[in-house]
Amino acid sequence: MRIDINSDLGESFGRWELGDDDALLSIVTSANVACGFHAGDPTVLRRTCERAVERGVAIGAQVGYRDLAGFGRRFIDVAPEDLANDVVYQIGALDGFARIAGDRVRYVKPHGALYNAIVHHEEQAAAVVEAVRAYDPALPVLGLPGSAWLDLAAKAGLRTVREAFADRAYTPEGTLVSRREPGAVLDRPAEIATRCLDIVQGRPVTAIDGTPVRIEADSLCVHGDSPGAVRIARAVTDRLVSAGVRVAPFTGDGA
Repeated sequence: MRIDINSDLGESFGRWELGDDDALLSIVTSANVACGFHAGDPTVLRRTCERAVERGVAIGAQVGYRDLAGFGRRFIDVAPEDLANDVVYQIGALDGFARIAGDRVRYVKPHGALYNAIVHHEEQAAAVVEAVRAYDPALPVLGLPGSAWLDLAAKAGLRTVREAFADRAYTPEGTLVSRREPGAVLDRPAEIATRCLDIVQGRPVTAIDGTPVRIEADSLCVHGDSPGAVRIARAVTDRLVSAGVRVAPFTGDGA
């Protein structure tokens, strides 16, 4: 049994620092690195790529809306052509820094409001699919199981990777509870770790309304900006490894 653990990193900007990237890079197997549109700046992107390569962590392009002020968590009704070009631009920028560091972008994961929008917004989902396919059709894409994004990506011939969230509550439909709702973000490491093991082993977890919901996943996300992110990531990894689960990047051996 094998699972990837990913985290959103490289989200600091100038003198404003967010999260403990160095600590998380010693735990996770894949790094979703911000590409400068919703978070991150060129220096942060380059440094994050360098440190990911040093630790053997796979680099993914964390693409989002052009929304620094809102941290990419506000829906933007952008034209599909513009969205596709924005995504190509972001992948290319991060890929440049990844190559300077000695690797390359290994996958693509949408961020924040864009991630949530393309669960159902087929026009925007298709635009992001087209951007990835145009840039490099060999890049895997990470997303919510059952989303329009993964469905359209699969139909376009892209490799799809199902993602579950360690530190987020789920609705009975298997979607994420809005951050505006109480209880949307989980913060108890031991409980989160047990929940993650349930997901990996195919057991249902408890949705926000108390009903059981089964979440299929190839990768588990621990948000780098969550309170106690490092403790959560460590607890999840330790729990999985102690249960005989192999924690490794879904991108393979890096070849």
